[in-house]
Order: sequence, then structure tokens, then C-alpha cells
Amino acid sequence: MTVQCTIVPVTPYQQNCSVIKCDATGRGAIVDPGGDIERIQEAVAKMGVEVEKILLTHAHMDHCAASDVLRRQLGVPIEGPHRGDGFWLEGLPQACKMAGFPHADAFEPDRWLEQGDTVTVGELTLDVFHCPGHTPGHVVFYYAPQHVAWVGDVLFQGSIGRTDFPGGNYQELIDSIRERLFPLGDDVTFVPGHGPTSTFGQERLTNPFVADSQYG
Repeated sequence: MTVQCTIVPVTPYQQNCSVIKCDATGRGAIVDPGGDIERIQEAVAKMGVEVEKILLTHAHMDHCAASDVLRRQLGVPIEGPHRGDGFWLEGLPQACKMAGFPHADAFEPDRWLEQGDTVTVGELTLDVFHCPGHTPGHVVFYYAPQHVAWVGDVLFQGSIGRTDFPGGNYQELIDSIRERLFPLGDDVTFVPGHGPTSTFGQERLTNPFVADSQYG
């Protein structure tokens, strides 16, 4: 079984919302819908996806602000992030107001996720990795058969997530990347929360924050 993925940059932050589809069933999920619902819906229609859930890597507004509206429009559950991001979801209206972002109500997901959980999309099974550091409750979704991961703001091409927000922790972020993500293999392609895709192998070689050369 294979997964298709369309990346839809949304919000003024150009956040990489992903629409993923199980080829075997036509069912799919929306990962990190931060805004621009019409653009997301266009991608869903173009791919011919029957959306069955929304998946969240973490609870910063540019990744989740459209989630509750889409949940109600589509009648589907929200899964993720980890409960450690609960305070971000509770503070979503204030965060949006402070940033001049479109208003979003506070909400809770239908399912909080933990390290070692799995989520299903059609007949696909994605592994869940709890990767704190950027936020306390950040999770990563990994589809092992195709070596592809959706990593939110944990890791970027040539960079890593910020750790200066409430609940951020630099060492936790480094440990999440090097101890939970890199062991999945150099050939894993990842979709970051912003910017172009890359591979774990490329980042191990060249990323100035987490390259092997920095850690002996």
C-alpha cells in the first residue's frame, strides 16, 4: 500500500499542510491545517481524497488554527498532538490575537497521542514518535514502508525548530532528532513544517545543529 502526499503551504507563515491519501482506499488525512481552508479543500478535491481524520504534529497556531473548523465541516476526528501541548491549544485564541492571525477557538483533539502509538489512514499505519523540544507535546508521523515522515517543526532542511517559545527545550529537541528520528534511517524523506523536504541522511551530513560531525 502506498501513500500520496500533496503539500499545501498555508497562512502567512507558509506552513506545510499535507494532504495524504491511501491509494488502496482513497481515504486520507489532513496534517497540520493551520489556515487557508479553501486551498486545503482544493487539494483534497484534486486528489480525490475522502478525508477521515485530521492529524496534528503540535499546537502552534500556524499548524492547527483551522483544525476545529475543519473537524466540524467534515465530521472527522482530530488525532494529536501529545497532551504536553494542551496549554497551547487552550491559549490558541490569545496567540492568534497577539500575532494578528485569524481567530481560532480553543479546542481539544479527539485523541491525544503518545510515544509508540500508531494512527491509521485508510489501510496505512503511521508510527507516532513523541519528539519534544520545539513544544512539549510535539509528535512526528512516520510511514515506514515508504520511508517518509511528517516532522512538523522539529527539523528543517539545514536547521531545527525554535526552542525559545514557552515549553521549548534545546537539548530535548536535539535528543528527539538524534535519538528518535535519525535511527529510522538515512533514506527517510521528511516533510518539515516549513520549507523544502530533505532526508535524515542529508541532515546528518550537513545540518549545523545536528550533524554527526558535531557529536563525534
